[in-house]
Amino acid sequence: MSSVVANPRRLVLADLIPGGRVRDLSLVAGGAALTGLAAQVSIHTPLSPVPFTLQTLTVLLVGASLGSVRGAVSMLVYLAAGAAGVPWYSNGSHGWGGPTFGYVIGFVAAAGVVGYLAERRADRHIVSTALLIVLGNVVVYAFGATWLGVDLQLSVSKAFALGVRPFLVTDTIKIVLAALALPAAWKLTRES
Repeated sequence: MSSVVANPRRLVLADLIPGGRVRDLSLVAGGAALTGLAAQVSIHTPLSPVPFTLQTLTVLLVGASLGSVRGAVSMLVYLAAGAAGVPWYSNGSHGWGGPTFGYVIGFVAAAGVVGYLAERRADRHIVSTALLIVLGNVVVYAFGATWLGVDLQLSVSKAFALGVRPFLVTDTIKIVLAALALPAAWKLTRES
């Protein structure tokens, strides 16, 4: 007689909401829309051609809350709709390309990575959540700064100086906020 070991279902916060497919579609669309809304909180400075927004924090929270597939699909919807003309990139912009488009591509990968790790409970404690969000930021920066450098024909050091360095302080604040929010949300659900 053989025994089958059941693989326990890996829950993320979104799985605690009832509703199946309708829930999943609503959450994917909602994550994309929330990211579009967060993009409108946009501050342009002479430090970088990339504005300060709340997008990255939102993308990483969406990825952790929805999981790898729904999180990545949500960001694909955000990317595709914006590329098709929905004015929900920073400052109501849209379209394909431009110096900041690599960040939008990075959102898809980052939401998938963060969601994957959240499915493995990396979003349940402050330290592991902080590391999860740091990794998500690194993924966004890798795509964003690389695209920025290619688009503007910058050296690697200049792409880093314009596309990463100006955001390190504000991203540290976002990391702390996420590291407090996600474990707190799990404690409220009593599922941690």
